[in-house]
Amino acid sequence: MTNTYDTIILGAGAAGLMCALTAGQRGRRVLLLDHADKAGKKILISGGGRCNFTNTDTRPERYLSNNKHFSKSALSRYTPSDFLELIDRHNIAWHEKTLGQLFCDGSAKQIVAMLLAECAKGHVEITLGHKVDTIRFVDGSYLVKHNGQTAVASTLVIATGGPAIPKMGATSFAYDVARQFDLKVVQPTPALVPFTLSHDEQLFRALSGVSTEVIVRCGPVEFREAALFTHKGLSGPAILQISSYWKPGQSIGINFLPDLPTGWLIEAKRTRARSHFRAVLGQHLPDRLTQALAERVNLVGELANQSDTKLADIEDMLSNWIFTPNGTEGFAKAEVTLGGVDTDGLSSKTMEAKKQPGLYFIGEAVDVTGWLGGYNFQWAWASGWAAGQVL
Repeated sequence: MTNTYDTIILGAGAAGLMCALTAGQRGRRVLLLDHADKAGKKILISGGGRCNFTNTDTRPERYLSNNKHFSKSALSRYTPSDFLELIDRHNIAWHEKTLGQLFCDGSAKQIVAMLLAECAKGHVEITLGHKVDTIRFVDGSYLVKHNGQTAVASTLVIATGGPAIPKMGATSFAYDVARQFDLKVVQPTPALVPFTLSHDEQLFRALSGVSTEVIVRCGPVEFREAALFTHKGLSGPAILQISSYWKPGQSIGINFLPDLPTGWLIEAKRTRARSHFRAVLGQHLPDRLTQALAERVNLVGELANQSDTKLADIEDMLSNWIFTPNGTEGFAKAEVTLGGVDTDGLSSKTMEAKKQPGLYFIGEAVDVTGWLGGYNFQWAWASGWAAGQVL
């Protein structure tokens, strides 16, 4: 059985749904195909089930790519305000958390329902639970075989994401298709992912469940958000953010007291001379972390009995506590993938492959990775919209 369409979109996630509804509402006959049994599965689990659907501070500088300019075109033409207009049109209540992050008041299911309703408005044909067997390019058309059927179209969009969160069905399918058509792939690695630590880092491994706001640094890059100690290492927003910039073997620095000025411990000696270090530190940090740090710096006795030089050294240690991760928790725990289809082979305006007419790559499949906090969804909406405008 063979069915003919104007375009076939593989992947019914955020980017694929946006691309499908955009093309469908422009009058294109669209087939949206996915091997999963449900559309928008990653949308549904995002933001603790409330979907951090965009970020009001979206800008190209908050995306990682071998080509830092590639994302500019799509992001400038479909903005957070454009997506908010769609949200408001569907009467979905939302709120802003910290750092420009927008969430549904209710459930991420509302976002998926909205996207499906918009697809229905564009008469998009959605087929779920169908695995793609083969893709061929014959006489200017793409032939996609799936579950014993063949779909034919003059354009094909790959929106199948990367290998992050394999339990959700994520695979490297997009890269296989890219290589099939001689497109290069930037080595994919886990991003927005927790760090693992060796047994030498007992300070951190003994604090599972403790969270505190820090500044974390890797090279010239730093983030200020919460860090969470886990039984395997370190997680939390600050750690996930910096993980996208970390390379194996690099050290990470943590400032445990980002709000305290230089000289705070020496000043405490002047004003609270009879106090012990642990009591002073405990005013600023959780008890278990205070205990662990106090044991590690081994400052015994009243502050009055400590030299200013020693106190200054301890301040420095607490403002740049160095540790070296021995790895990450990998794609299983990564929120997104760093790397992907090389942007040098794609049009930044349309997302079409330069050497292969009618073939498009959008969303996480592409070598564009955003910060934590709604940036990756905004890239999905923007890149999907950009392709949907020209299909």
